[in-house]
Amino acid sequence: MEKKIISGIQQIGIGIDNVREAWKWYNKVFGTDIRVFEDKTIANLMLPYTGGVPQKRHAALAFNLQGGGGFEFWQYTDRPPKTADFDVLLGDLGIYAAKVKCRNLHDTYSRYQSMGVEMLDEPRKGPDGHDTFFVRDPFGNLFQLIQGNHWYKNEKKPTGGAYGAVIGVSDIDQSLNIYSDILGYDQVIYDKRSRFDDLTPLPGGDHEFRRVLLAHSQPREGGFSPLLGDSRIELVEVRNREPQKIYRNRYWGDPGFIHLCFDIHGMDLLKKECEIKGYHFTVDSNVHEEDVHSFDMGEAAGHFSYIEDPDGTLIEFVETHRVPIIKKLGWYINLKKRDPRKPLPNWLIKAMSFNRVKF
Repeated sequence: MEKKIISGIQQIGIGIDNVREAWKWYNKVFGTDIRVFEDKTIANLMLPYTGGVPQKRHAALAFNLQGGGGFEFWQYTDRPPKTADFDVLLGDLGIYAAKVKCRNLHDTYSRYQSMGVEMLDEPRKGPDGHDTFFVRDPFGNLFQLIQGNHWYKNEKKPTGGAYGAVIGVSDIDQSLNIYSDILGYDQVIYDKRSRFDDLTPLPGGDHEFRRVLLAHSQPREGGFSPLLGDSRIELVEVRNREPQKIYRNRYWGDPGFIHLCFDIHGMDLLKKECEIKGYHFTVDSNVHEEDVHSFDMGEAAGHFSYIEDPDGTLIEFVETHRVPIIKKLGWYINLKKRDPRKPLPNWLIKAMSFNRVKF
């Protein structure tokens, strides 16, 4: 019986004001040097989140071949980006921080010190008993560095790519309908309510919170699942404070974490499941395109859609149809012709190293 397949976190979208400058920093700090696509065109399908008007943009998707999801850099080119008109605090509604896994957390901390990366404090123990620390990029975005144990390739970099997200929600129990049931994060690593030492360096981190860290008990399947690997979602609910929506009065694509994207197969099945559970697709590339098979993303192609979690945080699904393996040779792989559960051969994924970008 056919069923949906979630292969992992494909990428976290980041709105910034200069794609190339941002990518240069992420390349240096997080090792995201593999270009999947880079495209300058008009975003004409995201009208519910761009003021009802198609918007010109510059976007690029980059990966770290050591493992983990990518980062999609997204920049408006015809309108000035709008930052939040209030100080975003931990517990505000939306993606507050991205998680990034380290090969050796304390070595990574020392390396970042020598590089001049802005770190909020020294490593502190989280509720799971493991050390963690937070860094801020030059554009104001926060990242939680945590120890990782599973790697795809050793390129002698201190980190992998995106390992998950810290998401502010108003009601954790309600949000589990999406994150546990639909997305498959069915394993609770911890569920605690307190003031937390590892959060105190963060803006607003001195409040009381309920924190639930989620993992998936079943290994991910699909073509890129070995590269994307496992991941974590942490839901944070602030106590004794009314949280604000991080993207209040702003557009998708404005500065900050704009979405959490999953690589999937079986979009029609997923759509039905989401509708049954009360989460309708707010954007669906097949509805808007004459070609109902693939949406062209420049160097890649696929079918994408969005839903909102109960607080309006955007979750993207991408069913990838075509992806460049060695762009210079015009070598692309058609994923529609493969067994959707079968991982791609290691040699083929590693061949994406020919798409490495140097700054």
